[in-house]
Amino acid sequence: MQTSRFFTVDLTKINGKGDFSCPRCGTKISPDDRNEKTYKILDAHMRGDELDSIMLLCNKCESQIHLTGFHALS
Repeated sequence: MQTSRFFTVDLTKINGKGDFSCPRCGTKISPDDRNEKTYKILDAHMRGDELDSIMLLCNKCESQIHLTGFHALS
């Protein structure tokens, strides 16, 4: 049986400045990582002029992570 490779992370439910661990492999994912060493941005969804969600790919385990909760940052 294969473990799920699709996860949702709600930014309103994490502490700190946006850093979180990949739900599958534990790799630290940080918004400060701008070189795509640990993750790659697959898609960004806008709601009007505001960011609604982002789909990331963890480069270590290839899990797709759907980031939500950007509305709380504004």
